[in-house]
Amino acid sequence: MRTHTALPITAGVNALERLHELVPEGRVLLVTTPGSTRRGVTARVLTQLGTDRVTVYDRVAPNPELDAIDEAIQELNSRESACVIAIGGGSALDTGKVLGVTLPGKSLHPLHSVLRQGLVREWERRLLVIAVPTTAGTGAEVTPFATVWDGAHHTKHSVAGEKVRPTHALLDPSLTLTLPYTETLYSGLDAISHALESLWNRNRSPASTAFACESLALAVDALPEVLEQPDNLEQRARMQEAGLLAGLAIGETRTAIAHSMSYPLTSYYKVPHGLACSFTLVAIAALLRESEPSFMSPFERLVAKAVRLLETFDLWERVMEFTDYDGLEALVPQMTASDRCANFPLTVDSSTVVEILGRAGLR
Repeated sequence: MRTHTALPITAGVNALERLHELVPEGRVLLVTTPGSTRRGVTARVLTQLGTDRVTVYDRVAPNPELDAIDEAIQELNSRESACVIAIGGGSALDTGKVLGVTLPGKSLHPLHSVLRQGLVREWERRLLVIAVPTTAGTGAEVTPFATVWDGAHHTKHSVAGEKVRPTHALLDPSLTLTLPYTETLYSGLDAISHALESLWNRNRSPASTAFACESLALAVDALPEVLEQPDNLEQRARMQEAGLLAGLAIGETRTAIAHSMSYPLTSYYKVPHGLACSFTLVAIAALLRESEPSFMSPFERLVAKAVRLLETFDLWERVMEFTDYDGLEALVPQMTASDRCANFPLTVDSSTVVEILGRAGLR
């Protein structure tokens, strides 16, 4: 993999075996999921670093909850660490990133204070964070923000700032071999959604556009190959690169309308994020092509190729397994509540969202 950013990247098959070369002296906090422990990934880390210096927190759940992370902060506050190793999908990486900026402050409930009570805080200190994705699509290994969900209030928050960005990314495509079809698909769709959302974005720049276009070109070719040949490490590596590049793109632009529409679907109906933020992409592309054709004309062929791929996955039908059209329509006011809508080049209101949902369901 080429290096596209000043953030150090270690990549390659079995790159996890080089983890010990990246870890500083001192105690280490390993943040991961029960699945990673069951699959033996935690044991591989402990073999390299030694059990005496590693604290294992392997209770990260999908869509990490604010209260659960605050509880983890209380539990881990007394254990000094020099470094966080976050291994897993976007939820594990985001949790590790949040712990990296909250643990140094020694506050007992920092997320409750900052995100619920509105305490303004610039994250002043951080631990080193090594991010090791086991999926290919979230880009969380390079983004300067982390998603935190507040299920009690059906709210999605971001812990953001340059100190939230990991200090090193380690990409090992062999770690993605255990992903079943659905998780491979949804993480790949996440990468495609990030690339497209960065292109149809008021904040796009030459750099973000280059990242997004390269990511999209990789993903639309590699994702079908990975789905057909799950053991193809070369294509797995290409998908990891696509996810990382898309992460670099949204790190500059943030996301736009598709993500704004996705958040309440995940909060209320538990629609997986990669599906929730991708089932509207074809409809949004058509709307933008009709309403503001000049905005997307430089990328028309690439976007058209992505649209053709997206149309093969029956994404509307997959969403309907979680809810129905009435359920979607009930959430329309919340779908426009995110500031992500302002990043989209068209003015967005409830009628825009209803039109997108109609187009998406009538394909």
